[in-house]
Amino acid sequence: MIELLAPAGDLPRLKTALDYGADAVYLGGMSFGLRKGATNFTKEEMIEGVEYAHERGKKVYVTLNIIPHDEDLENLDAYIKFLSDAKVDGVIVSDPGIMMKVKELSDMEIHISTQGSVTNAPTANFWYQMGARRIVLARELSLDEIKSIRDNIPEDMVLEGFCHGAMCMSYSGRCLISSYMTGRDPNRGDCAHPCRYKYHLVEEKRPGEYFPIEEVDGGTYIMNSRDLKTIEFIDKLIEAGIYSLKIEGRIKSAYYVATIVRAYRKAIDEYLKSPSDYKFDEKYNQEIEMTSHRPFTSGFYFGNPGAEGQYNHSSSYISEAQYKGDVVEVKNSRLYVYLKNGINEGDELEIFGPDTTDKVVVKDLRDKDGRQIDRANVPKDTYSFVYDGQAKNNYFVRKVIEK
Repeated sequence: MIELLAPAGDLPRLKTALDYGADAVYLGGMSFGLRKGATNFTKEEMIEGVEYAHERGKKVYVTLNIIPHDEDLENLDAYIKFLSDAKVDGVIVSDPGIMMKVKELSDMEIHISTQGSVTNAPTANFWYQMGARRIVLARELSLDEIKSIRDNIPEDMVLEGFCHGAMCMSYSGRCLISSYMTGRDPNRGDCAHPCRYKYHLVEEKRPGEYFPIEEVDGGTYIMNSRDLKTIEFIDKLIEAGIYSLKIEGRIKSAYYVATIVRAYRKAIDEYLKSPSDYKFDEKYNQEIEMTSHRPFTSGFYFGNPGAEGQYNHSSSYISEAQYKGDVVEVKNSRLYVYLKNGINEGDELEIFGPDTTDKVVVKDLRDKDGRQIDRANVPKDTYSFVYDGQAKNNYFVRKVIEK
């Protein structure tokens, strides 16, 4: 069994991730996690999310992985007890003090965050002796290094590794730049992402004279990492000893989560059917390209990527499809869409769910009041068009961008 672990920025995205094939999700509450930019979960939502997962035989892990100051620890004891009572399946920590509190107050499984920067077997064994049963590997490790760690730790110590998503330019995500430049502490969940800013070099005695470090139009993005993608070599990740394949993206949309989870789920299942005969199918790459992303990299899995791991020309995203909206319902041979981006009469669209993709041409487009229109252009309004498929209210609508 290999675990596909997906991000859940809020309750709807938790349900999307699990519906589209994730075996487990990781999420944050309103404190103690590293994604203040995510919607995150109230206590009531977390209880509902855990119940939703457990009813489907799936798991929920909760982030407690800030690097805290004393002032951050207020209410920690009560929160740990709540998580235990809510029956979460594990907590993700990076701080030894928080870990000791979890051990003192609960029996929850402890996972060491990538913020713990575990890069070798002795460190993994140290955390094992302290009571951890899972390591989220540092992103700077190669496949050979991961295999060496796997060969030198207890069998019941699980290795988790990132397989897809945004990368950080700082070592294992332990960044100081955001704090220095903006006062927002990334190690306490409030990163301003200054590595995505546009920079020029200025010599102190020549104010107003800007020197690009690499001469491109619009500036130089000297710290802007590419996004990680490993779907082409998930067999190698698994064979190196990674049990849990982790997708980054707690601030990503439900559409993004659905698309990426679905692609990795299908690729993993293909591999597990017959590992010795596995051959990667290029259609999964094509599916991933339908999401908004930066150019991709294989990260450090085949060694230090050097300049190839950076995207120095822009901080903008690219995609081969435009997300059009969410399916609300299908009724009376019409599909109702909660609009995100404009739809025109005659558009060729794809409507996809966990296991199916329908291609349709928009006919008889109507607004929420039933009036026939040529273009739907008000986000968050509901529109409809003729449809005879089997879509459900957890399906999504997109338009492939013509090249």
